[in-house]
Amino acid sequence: MKKWFNIIGKYKIALAVLFLTTIAACSKSNNPFNLPEADPSQYTGGTNDGIIRILSIGNSFSEDALEANLYELAKEKGITVIIGNMYIGSASLEQHKTNIQNNASVYSYRKIGKDGVRKIYNNVRLDVAVDDEQWDYVSFQQVSQNSGQLETIQASLPAVFNYVKSKVKNPKVKYVYHQTWAYAQTSTHEGFANYNRNQMTMYNAIVNVSQKVKEIVPVDIIVPAGTAIQTGRTSAIEDGFTRDGYHLNPLGRYTAACTWFETLFNQSTVGMTYKTEGLGNFEASVAQNAAHFAVLKPYEVTEMTNFQGEGGPLANPVFIAFGKGTPIPAGWNQVGDFQAGARANLKDNTGKEYIGLSLSITERFNSENTGGATATTTAFNMPSSVSSRSYFGNTKRAFGGIIVAQSKFVISGLDKNLTYNLGFFGSRAGVADNRETKYIVAGSNNGEASLNTSANSTNIVYVNSIKPADNGKITVTVTAGPNNNSADGFYYLNAVRLTSN
Repeated sequence: MKKWFNIIGKYKIALAVLFLTTIAACSKSNNPFNLPEADPSQYTGGTNDGIIRILSIGNSFSEDALEANLYELAKEKGITVIIGNMYIGSASLEQHKTNIQNNASVYSYRKIGKDGVRKIYNNVRLDVAVDDEQWDYVSFQQVSQNSGQLETIQASLPAVFNYVKSKVKNPKVKYVYHQTWAYAQTSTHEGFANYNRNQMTMYNAIVNVSQKVKEIVPVDIIVPAGTAIQTGRTSAIEDGFTRDGYHLNPLGRYTAACTWFETLFNQSTVGMTYKTEGLGNFEASVAQNAAHFAVLKPYEVTEMTNFQGEGGPLANPVFIAFGKGTPIPAGWNQVGDFQAGARANLKDNTGKEYIGLSLSITERFNSENTGGATATTTAFNMPSSVSSRSYFGNTKRAFGGIIVAQSKFVISGLDKNLTYNLGFFGSRAGVADNRETKYIVAGSNNGEASLNTSANSTNIVYVNSIKPADNGKITVTVTAGPNNNSADGFYYLNAVRLTSN
């Protein structure tokens, strides 16, 4: 009997050792979200499997640049990539440094596999993602508001870099610094104050940092996404690369991805077929060329002189709605705010793709009015969501605490060798006084027309044969007409139609 107890006791010890060994192995694996284990024989740093592995340690700006379009661009060229993004919104290098010190499981690990499928793993430690693949490229970046402040990079990047370097598996890894972009000129981001709310001041500060970062840590590559966006802003699209003044819109994301692709793979994106959904050929060409120019000259803006307004005649009319109503009617462009700085990249009435024109409000309206005609009979064939909404101003006395004597918007990207016709509709239902509105159109020549918008549901006025200024722009001023007898001097703009001759 004693013999059997001894045998059982030995088995208990063996089982306990096996259990503890298993626990230790699981702890050592650092793989709490059950990612498939990589095969070391397949690493690109060892035997080349033809897969390029890219990891970014970043925030929403790395999300903008890497999580959309880069995989598809590489696929078109027959390159298979795996893309990882260690994401925390608004994460700074200082925050990454603190996370390392605290061994914090706080990242959203976004991973695009070799099949193009994007998966998200939450509450992940940084070392777990670094250990997950034998990365060919590892990227660092600073939070956007500090991206032009060298001292913030000096304070935290070395610690983050050295930690990653101690953990990476691939002895041939290349380290990347992601040069982010300056904010839109009208951005309300509080961090814009770091640069006196001046776009070029911010851009130049970012360039200064990206030129000096190799003196801080031995990065191998600078991806000049900031220069690509700034170069694109010299085109007819101007400041139309962001969705909120700092995060990129689809065009901006495509531009950044083109810059990453061309930098890493040394292949031009100019003329590539793939473009993100909704982009027109003009926008895609701007993005591709802006990226190419930036890679050639990563620390200076290249003027995109061939993309500033020689796009040829409009094949179809362009309809523009001035109001915040949703959803945007099919075939219409919407200017979604009445403040200066509001803008829209324009499509024609087919709604299929952008045509290289943009509209921006340069002098605000007072606000939005939703009391226009709901049923109209005009050549615009407007839905009620367009005809009932307008932006308005007031020339005679304060309304809502302000007087707005005139409002202005600019249409950019026009062909300076053509002339254009603009039709205007304004409406304010349920009023009997005369709320005449004057529309003044200026390019290299001028024209104007006036419309009584009171209870209007049938009338449109036109200003025809306006030639753009040499910069491809037409400016429209909206104000009260001479017959306006409204006590407040109210004027209105609901809709515009643009055609070319």
